[in-house]
Amino acid sequence: MKLAKDSAAWISVPIFLMAALAVVGNWYISAVALAGTIFMLFFHRDPDRLPRGDGMVSPADGRIIQATKDGVIIFMGPSDVHVNRAPLDGIVRRTEYKKGGHFPAFLCQATNNQQNKIDLETADGIVELRQITGAIVREIICYVRPGDRVVRGERVGMIRFGSRVEVSIPESYRLLISLGDKVKAGETVIAVRSA
Repeated sequence: MKLAKDSAAWISVPIFLMAALAVVGNWYISAVALAGTIFMLFFHRDPDRLPRGDGMVSPADGRIIQATKDGVIIFMGPSDVHVNRAPLDGIVRRTEYKKGGHFPAFLCQATNNQQNKIDLETADGIVELRQITGAIVREIICYVRPGDRVVRGERVGMIRFGSRVEVSIPESYRLLISLGDKVKAGETVIAVRSA
């Protein structure tokens, strides 16, 4: 199983705790640490993905909680892969971290939570991607910097433990998804150029 970049510390803590408790003979708490290890491995998984067709791919795994011609919001639940991907080919023009609140990621108020914005210059204009934290842990990791060239579906970052991703839609595109749809980062095509 491939693991997300910068996840070793999160995974090693419960492994170390499990081993230490097993050595001293505390099997009950060691079993709890084993469950924690399994959860951390599951949460930090990072499967390889390929886009399924032409168009703009989802930047995140999860469920669509808003879909308009201007933008899409994806809620990432605990069972979703939390690695985020570039929706289109382009050049990173700007990244901007912003402190904020800690509302649950599925609420409207989460728009004001801690977040990282990535402006991606594409052939169809600037696409804005926002990685927004939820109520728990609230850690955003951004893999890209201004000047980086990314390809559609490439990993651009990760958000830990409950979060959402917002992405703008170029004017020349039409949505293929709707409210409630389940999507996969770097794989599900969410919008295509209008004919």
